[in-house]
Amino acid sequence: MLLTTPNPHSVLAGALAADQRSADIPAEADLYGWLVGSWDLDVRFFLSDVSGLGLRGEAHFGWVLEGRAVQDVWIMPHRPERTPAPDRIANMYGTTLRAWDPCLQAWRVTWTDPVTGGRDQLIGRRVGDRIVQLGTHADGTPIRWIFSEISDDSFRWTGEALQPDGETWALEGEFRATRIR
Repeated sequence: MLLTTPNPHSVLAGALAADQRSADIPAEADLYGWLVGSWDLDVRFFLSDVSGLGLRGEAHFGWVLEGRAVQDVWIMPHRPERTPAPDRIANMYGTTLRAWDPCLQAWRVTWTDPVTGGRDQLIGRRVGDRIVQLGTHADGTPIRWIFSEISDDSFRWTGEALQPDGETWALEGEFRATRIR
């Protein structure tokens, strides 16, 4: 009998990925399942107005951890366009884990981007027809991230940080996403 070593990528993907939402998450609490799939990103604002630069990216979402969380990967620029030393201003390769917390009746959201060193913690809830995530950057700065203009095939994502005056929210990121079929 010939023994083979399993591909570690396949083993990890198989252990991480889930086909659907866990029954532990009520259907009415499923804020993120609609995101499952792949998206093309038009980058409008990334720490400054970059709308004229034509920056593009990609995002991929899937159920993970027995369907108790939705994980994504946000990549800018697209993988085929990445270079060994990309411009830090137009470079992102990070992941978000959104896990349902039955005690809070909300989603705990953790973003990490090893490219920039970014790490954020938020709580996600539905507010009207938007998904609003409130939390902090690693340095304690209050932030809010919003999914809006949501349809089956598109959404707008904005990220803002509260300024030192405690009243003004400054745009840090804006992405327009279109589903890849």
